[in-house]
Amino acid sequence: MIKREFESMSREELRAYILEHREDERAFQVYLDRVTAEPGEIYPAPRSIEDLSHFPDLVTKNRRNKQQKI
Repeated sequence: MIKREFESMSREELRAYILEHREDERAFQVYLDRVTAEPGEIYPAPRSIEDLSHFPDLVTKNRRNKQQKI
């Protein structure tokens, strides 16, 4: 496939293609470029013990968001 075809694929389609064609370096690079271009969430450092009590909720939310993006 040519690079333009990879550009028109959704992230899910491109991921599926890469899993089926693991030897395709060009497709893998397009996927990496797309994933690294997406902004990630930044969590502030806890300022108190009470802030640490919210940490498990943040981890759960982060995992859920990652699953939705895949």
